[in-house]
Amino acid sequence: VRVVESGGGMVQAGGSLRLSCAASGFVFSDYAMGWFRQAPGKERDFVAVVGSRGGYTYYADSVKGRFTISRDNTKSMIYLQMTSLKPEDTAVYYCNAVLLGNYIPAFRSWGQGTQVTVSS
Repeated sequence: VRVVESGGGMVQAGGSLRLSCAASGFVFSDYAMGWFRQAPGKERDFVAVVGSRGGYTYYADSVKGRFTISRDNTKSMIYLQMTSLKPEDTAVYYCNAVLLGNYIPAFRSWGQGTQVTVSS
């Protein structure tokens, strides 16, 4: 299993970013996929999930209405469009397959993540 996240950066509050995740080493279209994030000194938290075929999405309350998750099964990629960013969105963002129901990561291995920093 391998995932590679990209697209992070530094933005001002209210700005936007689009994260990407390239996955390999498993049957991508068989899995729900999602994003998690870890802020300094905090645990890694669930952010958003998209179902295996893209028709189902679910978001943490903290990002609902501001973030949009999507996937492209032809490229084994998922994306996270982030708008109206807030300083509290500052974190390292990771992707992983997701177990639906309790929204926990399916695989133990993680990528390197991509840093998102939002300044006020």
